[in-house]
Amino acid sequence: MTVADVKKNTEQKMQKSIETLKGNLAKVRTGRAHPGMLDHIQVDYYGTPTQIAQVANVTLLDARTLGVQPWEKKMLAVVEKAIRESDLGLNPSTQGDLIRVPTPPLTEERRKEMVKLVKSEAEDGKIAIRNIRRDSNEVLKKLLKDKTISEDDERRAQDDVQKLTDKFVAEVDKLVAEKEKEILTV
Repeated sequence: MTVADVKKNTEQKMQKSIETLKGNLAKVRTGRAHPGMLDHIQVDYYGTPTQIAQVANVTLLDARTLGVQPWEKKMLAVVEKAIRESDLGLNPSTQGDLIRVPTPPLTEERRKEMVKLVKSEAEDGKIAIRNIRRDSNEVLKKLLKDKTISEDDERRAQDDVQKLTDKFVAEVDKLVAEKEKEILTV
């Protein structure tokens, strides 16, 4: 393994951490409804836990209401129950073959809880990035110990890894600031 490989792997892993963080932040609900809110909810589809998006069509009816239309009639009650029992605090109602999911406006207290959740997700993302930095530095030290690279190369590579770390941590901070602003906007 070369220094270039270490840097490339480090950057790829850190980018994956950012993508994971973006996915986690998308689950945190703001005052508006969006179809992605229900992505993590699982329904029992013939004995197999399946995401709602794979058994129903999730659409946005208006700014505060989602429409969930299962492809099979007998899945109506199962999907409605899964949404009701989820951690989102939603109360769906069935109208014909469509499940309407109104999203209640967030209270000030709930918004603050959401901000805490976002900050917690951000901290997890930063920890993941720092762990990747640590692993990369260990690989560089091993390359130095095996006399594959010189001390100067190792020091330069560690500086580059630190610059990558700083760049991705700044990106985490930016994503969190955007999400916080989105949550606190009434």
